Amino acid sequence: MKNRMILTPFFLDEFLPGLEPLATSGWQINKPDLLGADIQHRLSAIHQALANFATETTENNERPVSIAGDCCTAIGMMAGLRRAGVQPILIWFDAHGDFNTWDTTPSGFLGGMPLAMLVGRGEQTMLDTLGLSPLAENMVVLSDARDLDPGEQKLIEASDINHLPDVNGLFDYPLPNGPIYVHLDTDIVNPKEAPAMNYPATGGPPSSDLIRIFEYLFQSGNLAAVSVSTWNPALDIDGQSRKVCMQMINALLGNC
Repeated sequence: MKNRMILTPFFLDEFLPGLEPLATSGWQINKPDLLGADIQHRLSAIHQALANFATETTENNERPVSIAGDCCTAIGMMAGLRRAGVQPILIWFDAHGDFNTWDTTPSGFLGGMPLAMLVGRGEQTMLDTLGLSPLAENMVVLSDARDLDPGEQKLIEASDINHLPDVNGLFDYPLPNGPIYVHLDTDIVNPKEAPAMNYPATGGPPSSDLIRIFEYLFQSGNLAAVSVSTWNPALDIDGQSRKVCMQMINALLGNC
C-alpha cells in the first residue's frame, strides 16, 4: 500500500514554519486560514482538511499519513477514516496519556486531552464539529504513557482502554485481524536521544526498541493510517531529534 503524506505545520493554532522543510515532492500541505472566536473552532479548519484527506486517501486504497505539531490532529484523521468506513483499533504511542478532561487537567492544556476526547470523555467540541462519534475504549491501546497527571491516571485505570506501560508488550499483545491506526507522539522516545520536545519526560524507551515495534506493526499488513506529533524544530539546533524521529517514522511506514 502506498503512503500518502500530509504536513500540518502547526502546534494547535500556532504556525510552525520550521516543520515546512519536511514536506518533499508529492506531499500535501495543510495550512488553512484559522478563523473562529476560540481555539477549538480555529482548529476545526485543520481537522476538517485532515478528515477529507484521510477519507480520499483511504478510498483510493492508499495509506494516509499525517505529520503535524500536536496530537489533536488525530481527531481529524480518525474522522476521515470513519467516513471511509474504516473502524480501526487505535494504538497511541506517547510519553503522556493525553487522557485529561477539564475536571482533571492541572494546566488546562488542550493538547493533553485528545485521547480522552476520542473515547467520549470530557470535551467533545472538536468531535462534534466533525460529526465523529466516540471510539469504544476497548479499541484503544495506550503504549508507554509514563508521565501522567494524578487525575488522568485515575481515569485511565478506571477505563477500558488497554494500557501497556512497556512498549515491548505490544509483541505479546493480540493484534486484531483488521485495520490498525497508529498515532505516534515522538516525545515517547528517551529524551537523551531526541531532546527537542515541548514536554520531555524522563526515561522512556530507546529508539531501537521503538523501531523494532514499528517494523513489526508495518509487517502485520494491517496498518491503515498513521499520524505523528513531531519534535519542536525550533529546539532542534543540531538536527539530532529530527534524525532520530524520522528513523522511527520511516520504520513505521516501511521505508527502511
